[in-house]
Amino acid sequence: MKTVSSYGVEIKKQNIPLHHTLRIYRQAVSYLTKVYHEVWEELSEIENAQKRFNEAEHLVHNTKKNVARFDFDQRFVKMPSYLRRAAIQHALGSVSSYKTRMKLWENGDLSGKPKLVYENHAMPVFYRDVMYKPSESGEDVAYLKLYDGYDWKWFRVSLLHTDMEYLRKHWSGVCAMAPVLEKKHQKYFLRFSYTEDVILTKHAVNEQIICSIDLGINTDAVCTIMRSDGTILGRKFIDFPSDKDRLYHVLGRIRRFQREHGSGQIKSRWTYAKRLNMELARKIANAIVTYAGEYQADVLVFEYLEINGFISGKKRQQLHMWRKRDIQNICEHQAHRHGIRLARVCAYNTSRLAYDGSGMVERSKKNHSLCVFKNGKTYNCDLSASYNIGARYFIRELLKPFPETERSLLEAKVPSIKRRTSCVYADLRVLHDVLADSKSA
Repeated sequence: MKTVSSYGVEIKKQNIPLHHTLRIYRQAVSYLTKVYHEVWEELSEIENAQKRFNEAEHLVHNTKKNVARFDFDQRFVKMPSYLRRAAIQHALGSVSSYKTRMKLWENGDLSGKPKLVYENHAMPVFYRDVMYKPSESGEDVAYLKLYDGYDWKWFRVSLLHTDMEYLRKHWSGVCAMAPVLEKKHQKYFLRFSYTEDVILTKHAVNEQIICSIDLGINTDAVCTIMRSDGTILGRKFIDFPSDKDRLYHVLGRIRRFQREHGSGQIKSRWTYAKRLNMELARKIANAIVTYAGEYQADVLVFEYLEINGFISGKKRQQLHMWRKRDIQNICEHQAHRHGIRLARVCAYNTSRLAYDGSGMVERSKKNHSLCVFKNGKTYNCDLSASYNIGARYFIRELLKPFPETERSLLEAKVPSIKRRTSCVYADLRVLHDVLADSKSA
């Protein structure tokens, strides 16, 4: 499979005409969007995407039909051809998306009536050799063709040294796609994209090593390395207390500010809190994939987490800031780059049921991360849940190749595996023994 990764390199000096280039590019996209919206009936009849693009490009230069509508060359003098084609592609995509959403709205499949946006947030693409030239001497610079208000000229752009060192260390030798200009947090970046061909592991279930992860609020993540027979090879508690303390401190300041001044002037504080939270999610995901790589795990197993409806209680704000989906998405991308697969299991009762099969657990009131089993045993609740998560994955994969009749016989011998929402680690050990006995017989 192919994986696409990107990294933004900050542009240090802002005395180059990036603002003029961005403005003229967006004006071109807006103008082309209006033109293609008017002639979309003609363009929509062309099914081939490449032929439609060629026809749209010919319309830009065709002034015989209507000079008022097709005067692109007079409005945008000397615009580079590659940048013009990028604007054409963006405008065609905007109109096509608008028409598709209009049909869905007319059929009743879309709630709000769509609107065609002309002044959008399009960002220019700097194609190599014609719009972008890297430094041949290894300096932290690049050369961009920009519009200075009068003409298109080449400008020397200084790039952040730490970002360039990261690219040289991790992405040297990988072919980079054309960089895209990006504006974020009042700064300009050049975002480079890299495409890699990776081969995911294809080991049989009996030979697989998995890393089951239980994402939590008190402890960021609990990882367990497990084999198909239930053998535990390693366990790790991943936690970043200093980062969470900083985040909770910012959230406390936000609450106090809202009580005193209202929520009208709190946007910048929430932006800072979200950036801290996203950085914490990246650290957690990187720690998970690194630990799984140490044991050469074949699969990362997560819970399918879905929190719907109104959340009440004193931990409401912590749950809203819990970036469970972002952690899983980042882990999925990094795992695929290392050839590791990702799977999800049902999250119901993974923490409520004890991993040893003794039944429901009771949470400790003094320490919420601990729980008490019915047999009186005190254990870490998140660690028990990670055992159950890994067991549910192996139970599902072990039963998958069996036909219905043989699966029914196995369920008769191990009744607890009939319902996936009640499977625990102890059931996997019993199922493994039953399968081993059937093979020997």
